[in-house]
Amino acid sequence: MEEPPTRARHPHTHLPTSAEAAACAEVLVRHQHLHATVLTPSGQWRVQHRADSPVQLLYGPTAMVNLAAQIQHRIRAPRNHTR
Repeated sequence: MEEPPTRARHPHTHLPTSAEAAACAEVLVRHQHLHATVLTPSGQWRVQHRADSPVQLLYGPTAMVNLAAQIQHRIRAPRNHTR
């Protein structure tokens, strides 16, 4: 089943370019927050979160940048620690 497109928590003041999306994708893979990303000729991104997970389709640069923002938010969100 295909997941719905990602949405930003805060709307962009400009539309991200393909170069910005590619930079986000490269950093996410390099830091192992995603297993793989591939930009298709149609402008869609194929994203795999883990080697054994299904491929997710993202539609355009904005969706890739939004995914990067969601991952960044999840990483930086304070965690509740019980001691």
